[in-house]
Amino acid sequence: MHSPVARLTIVLTLAIAWLSGTTAMNAAETKGSPESNRQLVQAAFTRWRAGTGGPFELLAEDATWTIAGNSIVAKKYPTRDEFIGTVIKPFNARLTKPLFPTIRSLHADGDTVIALFDAEATALDGKPYRNTYAWFMKMRDGKMVEVTAFFDAIAFDEFWKRVPVPTDK
Repeated sequence: MHSPVARLTIVLTLAIAWLSGTTAMNAAETKGSPESNRQLVQAAFTRWRAGTGGPFELLAEDATWTIAGNSIVAKKYPTRDEFIGTVIKPFNARLTKPLFPTIRSLHADGDTVIALFDAEATALDGKPYRNTYAWFMKMRDGKMVEVTAFFDAIAFDEFWKRVPVPTDK
């Protein structure tokens, strides 16, 4: 039998251990589980398809976006605003309607979500734009903090050169 002081010590030790575990679990929840990160990205793509939002809403302000390969726009963009201003806004300005994505597969591993998807739209010159993309998105606190994107640079560059940005957009 333990004395009341010994029992109290055991109870306090267990309580502290439990609280430490709870704090660690809460920290892990803040980081986001692979499944919760996958669901956030899935929901963003669903909004994108519906024309009510998109994955760029998940970009942290200080997120880096790297376009791999040899495209005209391939490089590392150090902030969300630089990436959106240099690539996304001029890209969208060349289209009659927003790009329409179709996910082929979506995977989460640790803090990274990987999306393989096709996307298409009609350019201002009436011709279709189609491409296949693979995005590797590192997530933190429900936001994309580092993205590496792969796509067919030939299709992208041909579109980018063929269709100028309208002066009124």
